[in-house]
Amino acid sequence: MLSQESLKRIDGEVAKYPAGQQQSAVMAALRIAQEEKGWLAGETIEFVAGYLGMPAIAAYEVASFYNMYDLQPVGKYKLTVCTNLPCALSGGVHAADYLKQKLGIEFNETTPDGKFTLKEGECMGACGDAPVMLVNNVRMKSFMTPDEIEKLLAECK
Repeated sequence: MLSQESLKRIDGEVAKYPAGQQQSAVMAALRIAQEEKGWLAGETIEFVAGYLGMPAIAAYEVASFYNMYDLQPVGKYKLTVCTNLPCALSGGVHAADYLKQKLGIEFNETTPDGKFTLKEGECMGACGDAPVMLVNNVRMKSFMTPDEIEKLLAECK
C-alpha cells in the first residue's frame, strides 16, 4: 500500500521509541503516508495502523483530530488560515473572507481547477504575526494582508 521508501521512513520514526511502542510513531507515519498519497483515504489509515500494530480506529482518531491530515483530496496548494481569537482580532477573519472571495470557495472546498483548498485552522503559535496562514502544512506566512495574499497567490500560479 505504501512504497518501500515510505516504509523505510516510517521504520526510522518507529526506531525513535522503545520496543513495543511503535504506535507512538502514528503521527509521523500518517504524515509520511499523506506525503506519498496526497491525502489519507480510509484504506491508507488502516494500512498505517496495521503496520504499526494498532487498531485502525486509533489511527483514524489521530488523523481526524489534527487539521494537518487530509481525509479527502485537497488542491495542489492547501491554504490554512488561522481564525483563532488572536488572529481573528488581528485580521484573520478578513484574510479568510478575502481568500474566499478571491478563490470563489468556502472553507473545506477546493477550486474547480484543483489548485487551491481553503481550510480554517486553530492557533499556529505566531499570534504576534497575525494574521497567519500555512501553505501545505509546512510554510507559514505572516501578516497576510490582501496585498500579501495577492503575492502568495501569484507565487502559486
